[in-house]
Amino acid sequence: MMRRKNIYSTLLLLFCFSTIYSQVIYTQQDVEICNSRFELAVSKNLADKQINEIIIEIGKSFLGTDYVPNSLEKGEKEQLVIHLTGLDCYTFLESTLVLARCIKLGKTTFEDFRDELQNIRYRDGVLKEYPSRLHYFSDWIYDMNKRNIGRDITKQIGGVPYKKQIDFMRKHIDSYKQLKENPMYVLEIASIEKKISKRKKYYIPLGKIERLESKIESGDIIGITTNIEGLDIAHTGIAIRMDDGRIHLLHAPNVGNKVQISEKPLAEYLKANKKQTGIMILRPL
Repeated sequence: MMRRKNIYSTLLLLFCFSTIYSQVIYTQQDVEICNSRFELAVSKNLADKQINEIIIEIGKSFLGTDYVPNSLEKGEKEQLVIHLTGLDCYTFLESTLVLARCIKLGKTTFEDFRDELQNIRYRDGVLKEYPSRLHYFSDWIYDMNKRNIGRDITKQIGGVPYKKQIDFMRKHIDSYKQLKENPMYVLEIASIEKKISKRKKYYIPLGKIERLESKIESGDIIGITTNIEGLDIAHTGIAIRMDDGRIHLLHAPNVGNKVQISEKPLAEYLKANKKQTGIMILRPL
């Protein structure tokens, strides 16, 4: 009887592990890229450095990587997608932050990366359905700040109130396959948008960035605010101070480009796009 019980417990445990791992999508190439960054960390003794320095080293290791949009939208249900062979602006900084945290914490297996990626990508680190993903970047900053993964320093260094009605996803359902096919998700997203809209948020307006950039550090995570109706942040990247003494942007710009460092300093780079209005800043801890 006891033996049968043990066999049942083992089968149940294996089923649970199988269910968890079946929610992860990746390729062997993703595993190899991940492990190569951990090998880089060993060769450069990155674990002994500050988290912001690790972020810069890992971020620079992705220079030249192709921009690939919508890499997370796979399958019929929400799954943890690992896609390191091509990156968009969010998955670039997300992957960089996750790798840097793993290195600093001394957790350097692909499984460690997988677990930390879920922790960073989803609200409170919990993968449920599509709405559990942190779709809005100001919501991502809020969640990282709440869980002490990073600190929102925007107000501290001179930011002003950022008041805006957030409802882009709800008003553009046709752009999101999951929302089109699951009306209940629309209700959940609308509830999340309402919470984001009510929060006290701050940003540094375009005209103040150059004056305040001495307070921005290499490795800070940058969310670029926008005047697009219903949207909080339209682009993201990592702050990097270059030889000219100015803060530039390490980022994945857009389709047709690769991960790069902006030629112009951040303040000037933003002025080239009329839809960009300022920045929010998260300092990783």
